[in-house]
Amino acid sequence: MQALEAQLPPELDFNLDVDVDLGFAPPGEAGSARRPDAIVTYRKANERVDRESAMFRADEVVVVIEIVSPGSKRTDYTTKHDEYADAGIPFYWILDLSDPISLVACHQAGELGYQDAPAVAGKFRTTEPFPFEIDLTALLD
Repeated sequence: MQALEAQLPPELDFNLDVDVDLGFAPPGEAGSARRPDAIVTYRKANERVDRESAMFRADEVVVVIEIVSPGSKRTDYTTKHDEYADAGIPFYWILDLSDPISLVACHQAGELGYQDAPAVAGKFRTTEPFPFEIDLTALLD
């Protein structure tokens, strides 16, 4: 994850294991929150969360990242996939550490929810939502 943080533009920030309010209920009412493995947010959102001792809101999240484990595969690929899309989070990256290590990059496609790119093994490269490149095979070194 250090590779991701090092490549972020200055207006973005990286957070591990923090709560995100998906916004499915009005403020003050019981809603739906998730604790993704990692998120990329706007730096000003981090400042708000620190100042207010609050959780991140879905509209402050640029990318949500889930790391698949054997027990979370269905949840990560189906349940969270749909929830994050419904919450309007623009990008969802699913990192599967089983052999071969792969990443599925999903992005909002309007009313259709997420459009999923084919799983990538080896080097993952993207220009959206920011230029980023990582050798996935090096993640287990």
